[in-house]
Formats: sequence, C-alpha cells, structure tokens
Amino acid sequence: MWTEPQCVAVALVLLVWVQFGEGKEERGRVWGRREDGSPKEGGRCSYTFIVPQQRLTGALCVSSRVEAANCSELAALRVEVGRQQEQLGRLRGLLEQDGGLAAEVRALRRESGDINARITQIYAQLLHDLIHKKDHALEQRRLESLLLNATAQVLQVSALNEELEKKYEALSSLVNNQSLLITRLEAQCQQTHTHPGPPQQQPKEPQSDSAAPGKTTNGIRRDQSPSLSQQDPPATRPYPPTDAPFSSYPVTKTPGPWRDCQHALESGENTSGIYLLRPLNANRLVQAWCEQNHAQGGWTVIQRRQDGSVNFFRTWDQYKHGFGNLNGEYWLGLEHLYWLSTQAEYRLQVALEDWQGRHVFAEYDRFRLEPESDWYRLRLGQYHGNAGDSLSWHNNKAFTTLDRDKDAYTGNCAHYQKGGWWYHMCAHSNLNGVWYRGGHYRSRYQDGVYWAQFHGGSYSLKKATMMIKPI
Repeated sequence: MWTEPQCVAVALVLLVWVQFGEGKEERGRVWGRREDGSPKEGGRCSYTFIVPQQRLTGALCVSSRVEAANCSELAALRVEVGRQQEQLGRLRGLLEQDGGLAAEVRALRRESGDINARITQIYAQLLHDLIHKKDHALEQRRLESLLLNATAQVLQVSALNEELEKKYEALSSLVNNQSLLITRLEAQCQQTHTHPGPPQQQPKEPQSDSAAPGKTTNGIRRDQSPSLSQQDPPATRPYPPTDAPFSSYPVTKTPGPWRDCQHALESGENTSGIYLLRPLNANRLVQAWCEQNHAQGGWTVIQRRQDGSVNFFRTWDQYKHGFGNLNGEYWLGLEHLYWLSTQAEYRLQVALEDWQGRHVFAEYDRFRLEPESDWYRLRLGQYHGNAGDSLSWHNNKAFTTLDRDKDAYTGNCAHYQKGGWWYHMCAHSNLNGVWYRGGHYRSRYQDGVYWAQFHGGSYSLKKATMMIKPI
C-alpha cells in the first residue's frame, strides 16, 4: 500500500505539468510497484485535480480514494488470459491439422466414389458375361444332348444295317448254293440224256467270300468286313456254309493253338499271318495277327489302323470281345488282352506312320491290363523310343467307351474323341479315333487318330499298330 506522502509527491509532479496547460479536471491513478517492476498487491492510489483556466496561484486540493480492483486479480486475469491464449494456439494447431485431415478425407471420399463407380461397372460387366456364358452353356448342353441322341440313333441304324447285311449275306449264300445246285443238276440231266451211265461224283463246292463294301455313317467309316457271328444257313442245304470268316486272309498251316505269337515263333512259325491262340489259365480261343518279320518277330498285334475301313466308335461289349478284320483294321478285345497280359511279363510297342512316310515308335517295358471288375485299367512301364511319350499320361486309367464313362473328365471323353481308350482328361493319344485322310483335319473336337508328341492332336496319322511281346 502506498503511503500518503508518496501519493502527494506524485500528485505534485503531475500538477506542475498541468499548470502549463488549460484549466480542466484531471483524474488518474497511480500504481505502486515493487523493485522488480511488478505491481504491488493492494498498492494503488486515486487522484483528482480541479484546475482553473488561469494558472494556479492559490491552494492545491488533493483527494485520494481506493478503488475496488486490485493487482492480484489483474495478475490472475493475465495468467488466465495467457493460458487461454496458449490453449487457443494449440487449438489453432489442431485446427490446421484437422483441416489437412479433412482435405485428405475429402480426397479419399472422391477416390472412393470413383472406385465404387468402377466396381459397379465391373460388376455389371461380370454379370452380363455370366448371363451370356450361362446361356452359351445351356445351348452347348442342348447341342450335346442332340448330338448324343443322334449318335445313339446312328448306332441303332448301324446295328440294324449290320443285321440286314447278315440276312442279305445268308440269303445271297443260299441263292448262290441253289444256283450252283440247279446248274449242276442241269448238267447232270444233259449228261444223262446224251451219255447214259453211272452218275459222276459231285465236286466239292468252294466257299465264297461275301465281304460287304464299306459305307459311311455320320462322317465315321463303318466296317467293310462282316461281323464275327454269321447267321447259319438252313440245315437242309446239302453243301457246306459259305459265311464269310472273320478275315479273308489265309490262316497258317499248323493248327496251334499257341500261348502267344512268341510261342508260335519259337515253335518254328516265322511267317506273319493269323494264328490261333489260347492263353494260359483261360478256356478261350482267339485269332490274332502275329508279326514275325518286325523287330525279331514274336509280336502279337492287338490293334491296327491303316485305311479307315473299320469304325472304332464302338460300345463296351464290342471293345471287350474285339471287332474288325484281322488282315486289316481290328481291335483284339480287352478280355483277350487281359488274359494274354497276365500269363507273362509283356512289353508294348506302338508303331506309327504319318502321311509323309515317316515311321516312329514308342515302346514301354511293361504292359498289362486289370480285369473287367477294374474296368481293364492300364498298367505301363518306362518309355523309350523316338515318337514321344503320349501314353504314360493314360497310365493307371480305366478304359472308357460311349456307354461306360470311367474317365476323370466331367463329360464323356469317348463322346468327344469318338472312340474307346484309357481316357484321362481327356487324351494325349487317341489311336482308336476317327481315321481322317491326309493328316491335318478340321473338327470341333480332337477326335482323329493322333499321338500328341508326334504331329500334335490335330493331325490324324496314316497308320498305327499296337503290339505286345513277352520280355
């Protein structure tokens, strides 16, 4: 607190300054301060001067009073103001950061909107493509169903045609025999009328070969040979039957039967031809072509393709029992092949020829089939040769035909490949496919006679032969 003398001294100093100005009322306050310059708590004074317009010459009246405010409240207020300014500064910093974040958020929102628009566009495109593919798949299934129905009808027509051919051959044989009998009787009658005497002995009638010409059905060439079983002619005819055999090629001189072609070769039969075989532990006889002039002989031919004269788009039973012409295109039969491969250790050789005359081969040091209960599953050994390995992919796979689908594909590979084979998904080789002339072919599916490592799947080979021989 300032003392009264201190306040009077200050007032006198101010009065001197006022005397040189106009007379007026002056009010003011004098603050007490400490030595360091800070306001002294409770140290303030009030002063009031009443000065006439003329210069002061008389007495000086000084009055003082204490106001309500004090220095401690002002200091606290300034501290509070400083604190709030600091908070305001921090808030400004945060506001600047929030402004930057808000700008980034706005940019991210714009980018998110663009991405959402792009995703919507892509989703619409995918939905359109999905609907289009679904419609295409439905149309494809419909076409495949139509093709399967057409194929079944073709097989029915082919079977009916074969039955008609059998009847026609039987009737032709009967008519031929009757014509020969009539001709012989007429000759005997003429001899009786011209030269009476004892009747001459009737010559033995030769058998006729009635192989029907080949026909095409649905782009696939059918057998040109008659079926294995022929209808027996009537029992009343006096001459031997003239049904066409399984093959018109002459059979070997010795009757056999042999275990396989190697057994026949070891027995002195070194001529290639048709031999009668009977595998061990099998009460069945089968005819097969023995190739005795190739690679030291002893090869039993189990499959041959060379001219497209036989249709290989067959059923399970036909592949099981065999079909074709032994001196041409034929399939030995899965059941016969199973019994042959179980009587000893066999190796397989596949001989191929293209339309430029190039010969290659693929050989596997082990070959056998599982029984029909395991769908004649293929078992192969190691490969060597110059044709490329296109059969190992089918190793340990079951045999598949149009009416027995045992492959790993969702559809039936036999339907697409037009044959019977140890299909997987579907084929690297298809030697029982469609025989196309000229090599390269155009088809919806790869259904030719191909070996993928030799000219690829769109090249149909000219010749293909599968042979087995004991190790």
